Amino acid sequence: MENPSFLRFGLDGALLPSKYSQNVLASSAAPKTVYDFSAVDIDGNKVSLDRYRGHVLIIVNVASKCGYTDGHYSELNQLYEEYGESKGLRILAFPSNQFANQEPQTNEQIKKFAQEKKGAKFDLFSKIYVNGDETHPLWQFLKEKQGGTLFDAIKWNFTKFIVDKNGNPVERHGPQTSPLELKKNLEKYF
Repeated sequence: MENPSFLRFGLDGALLPSKYSQNVLASSAAPKTVYDFSAVDIDGNKVSLDRYRGHVLIIVNVASKCGYTDGHYSELNQLYEEYGESKGLRILAFPSNQFANQEPQTNEQIKKFAQEKKGAKFDLFSKIYVNGDETHPLWQFLKEKQGGTLFDAIKWNFTKFIVDKNGNPVERHGPQTSPLELKKNLEKYF
């Protein structure tokens, strides 16, 4: 159910209901940080993103059948191993099947692929939409706070958002930016 108290402007300037639905917001106030959202993890449990308060985050849309999959999973794992314990980095991976049907699997299959085949130790969430009418409200918020080049839509798998310790999206990087290229950027937020 949409909350009509949140409004946004459409491309034609018309006032439209926002995509922030009450079931994913932690409170009835307009979202200010990622901590105001919740999401469903890969096992079907609702998770308040407030649990990540005080941590630097990488929030990324993933897919198992993309040309970027091997390199990005490997490098995300490296970042998590290097900074997870020592600096408190958290990585939140959201599968999406919106780009060339490159994530057609069920959540159970995605979990098995990511953890068993790719060794992912970071947090996996249920498959979502990152664009369109069914965009997950967290992703709508991320896109509004860190717009893209030419337009704000997510353009492909493995778009990465860096979120600071205060829950503010501070950077956006496309799939052509490898996770290890983010090290210098991450350092300034730890």
